[in-house]
Amino acid sequence: MPTTTTKKSIFKKILALILSFGPGIFAIGYTIGTGSVTSMIVAGSKFGMQLLWVLLLSCIFSGVLIFAYGNYALLTGETALYSFKKHFKYGKVLAILIIVGITFGQWNSLMGILGISSNIIFEILSISFDGLRDYEYQTILGIAIVIIITFYLLMLVGKYTFFEKILIIFVTIMGLSFFLSFFFVQPLTVDVVKGLLPSIPNVSGGKMLVAAFVGTTMASATFLSRPLFVKGKGWTIKNLAQQKKDAITASILIFIISATIMAVAAGALFYQGKEVNHVLDMATTLEPVAGKWAVTIFFFGALSAGLSSIFPCLLIAPLLIADYQSGELDTSSKQFRIITAIACLVALIGPAFGANPIEVQILSQVFNVFVLPVVVLGIILILNNKKIMKNYKTSLGVYIGLYAALFFSLLISYNGILALLNY
Repeated sequence: MPTTTTKKSIFKKILALILSFGPGIFAIGYTIGTGSVTSMIVAGSKFGMQLLWVLLLSCIFSGVLIFAYGNYALLTGETALYSFKKHFKYGKVLAILIIVGITFGQWNSLMGILGISSNIIFEILSISFDGLRDYEYQTILGIAIVIIITFYLLMLVGKYTFFEKILIIFVTIMGLSFFLSFFFVQPLTVDVVKGLLPSIPNVSGGKMLVAAFVGTTMASATFLSRPLFVKGKGWTIKNLAQQKKDAITASILIFIISATIMAVAAGALFYQGKEVNHVLDMATTLEPVAGKWAVTIFFFGALSAGLSSIFPCLLIAPLLIADYQSGELDTSSKQFRIITAIACLVALIGPAFGANPIEVQILSQVFNVFVLPVVVLGIILILNNKKIMKNYKTSLGVYIGLYAALFFSLLISYNGILALLNY
């Protein structure tokens, strides 16, 4: 009897820990979607662990930015874009450009996410139904329509806590799936150590993947939405310590899950000289070495990653517009319903035209890096403004992190421009 009670108490503790996760769950939802999964798998299959250093730096800087934007919201009660508009001379123009840039990137990403998720479900179904291959396009489009309508109807429920709980479920399934996959295949330890030394693969597509890595891990949407999610959680200035812990936990989990995905792809494909160019390649990542069970586990992880990203991507435009207008998000408003409906229609463009979702996803992540320097500079200027911050002082460590993040983002944006020109 004591053993059973102990097991139950351990399970309850784990469940309580997962459910106690704060707004950081949205950071993971934004960051580790199919965009991240795709970038990690493609990089792992092509270059092994060579780009691990990019991932590590991106996660460190992401943690600093999540913390800085969250702290600002708790200390002042203001959100990001509303503050830009209110306090900067050309704040209105800056805020509008950020909204357009991020929405463009996130809606492009949504096309890839829906395409990959639909393709994954199709691959699962085609294993059981042989004749389905003859109707591949129609089935994938049908699945995409069902997914996006389902998520739109869920959006109409319109409660922060509801979105948070659904994301917790998807992110938990995703994390467990990739960790289980890791036990089947691992890269060499020496390659992991080498991957922490900065280097860019001197091959076609190398620069593109570096930009995509940063675009998906240091997602501007994650930082700008942080104040709104912090307020949605009901946190106040009394929750500063909790906010800090939440930001650190989110960035650590992002690194661990992303690095695990890259390691699985490196262990399964890189050493065999195989590359990922289509969704089906992702499906067979583990099959040669681990069999059907591993493929099924990996499938559920990738699918959960995709589904966990649909909510945040649909939310981003109404979030940013609400932020700009008043700093408050009304999920029951007509504006919210219309904007999310438009996002749903945009998401269907990729599946409707039969575009390769892998390419769409990589490209969309590259576009994300161009808004990043502005978003980093914005929070630096706000925190440096004594009229806004009054008696509150930001620590030297955070400033060093923010300025390093700014330099890194400018470097990656330049790299992204070169990658697109070569593409």
